[in-house]
Amino acid sequence: MLDKRDWYATGLEHIWLPYAQMKTAPSPLPVVRTEGTRLYLSDGRELVDGIASWWTACHGYNHSHIREAVQRQLETMPHVMFGGLVHEQPLTLARRLAEILPGDLSRVFFTDSGSVSVEVAMKMAIQYWLNAGQGARSQFVCFRGGYHGDTLATMAISDFETGIHQKFASLLHSHVIAALPEDDATESALASLLERHAESLAGIVVEPSVQAAGGMRFHDPEVLRRLRRLADRFDLLLIFDEIFTGFGRTGAMFACESAGVTPDIVMLSKALTGGTLPLAATVATSRIFDAFWSDDPMQALMHGPTYMANALACAAANASLDLFADGERLAQVESIGRWLAEGLASCRGLSGVTDVRVRGAIGVVELERIDDLNTLRRAFVEKGAFIRPIGNVIYLAPALTIGEEDVAFLTGAIGNVLKERAAN
Repeated sequence: MLDKRDWYATGLEHIWLPYAQMKTAPSPLPVVRTEGTRLYLSDGRELVDGIASWWTACHGYNHSHIREAVQRQLETMPHVMFGGLVHEQPLTLARRLAEILPGDLSRVFFTDSGSVSVEVAMKMAIQYWLNAGQGARSQFVCFRGGYHGDTLATMAISDFETGIHQKFASLLHSHVIAALPEDDATESALASLLERHAESLAGIVVEPSVQAAGGMRFHDPEVLRRLRRLADRFDLLLIFDEIFTGFGRTGAMFACESAGVTPDIVMLSKALTGGTLPLAATVATSRIFDAFWSDDPMQALMHGPTYMANALACAAANASLDLFADGERLAQVESIGRWLAEGLASCRGLSGVTDVRVRGAIGVVELERIDDLNTLRRAFVEKGAFIRPIGNVIYLAPALTIGEEDVAFLTGAIGNVLKERAAN
């Protein structure tokens, strides 16, 4: 049996890491255990995790209620195909999601990753119009600064012209990119664009409240209300990507609730299972579902991931929803937001800082530029914090169970690193 040094050294030569230039990237950190907000490394160090494993571990790591639910399910049935068969965990989860989502979002299609859930939403929207005899409607309106995934279709509705996917532009289907309607002028401009392209458009895709991977850019709830009005005016489907914002991150259970807006389709993932197992969901209103209800088999939605509705993942998600049921998590988000605002306030006025902002359990320090992301990330590790800046933004999106002391530790690490950076 290989010890921890052997598995690291012998395995690393065969792995291909994400978002990394393998020739120059620093060595990844070997994690051997997690607990709460802590990552424990093989050399004995422990790090406070400031981003909850890409925003998934909303209840912290190794939550006993989720772990026990997965263990019980493992002993009974870890997986069975969802074609021609169903089982308790996904059916229970679908019912519970329909109960807590706003409006008539009532039909749940399970997948195993956020990107795939977005692709399913796009297929639903395009086929909705095909089934209605309007097959020319196959384009989407998406927004500058938006990001919806790394697969081909999701790259096509992300802001690839200025982002990491620019090199694939020749492969991507052309969609309509616009500025978010943040005021009357930009709403009018978007209305004009929709009018010009109305006959070819299937829908509008947006990240509600926060454009996450595109730079943690916030927008007001009124933006979503403007989009709902425009979608209704031009008979378009409104599609919300709540993969980052869903499950309490912005202060409401779902970001769209803050605007009082119900989309036609919503995508969920990330925190859906509390950060334990891969699972995603594309949830549609009955209006969308009814367009597929037919005696014609060709009007069915032809999509089916092998591991869709995985029993272990759905058991984890049901256990995660249990932990949200009493409202305590949302109260914790309010406290975290206050602690982040207090802790990051000292970054205002530091050299190179252009903005400091907080929404829910998201704290952001935006810089004029970051010349070397790897050096900055390494500096945070040296302080005992796992923080992964993106673009020109340092952000925190910790577990919703994090305590005040750990938030202060993370915000202090950011302040100290930026001060040292300015001094050099």
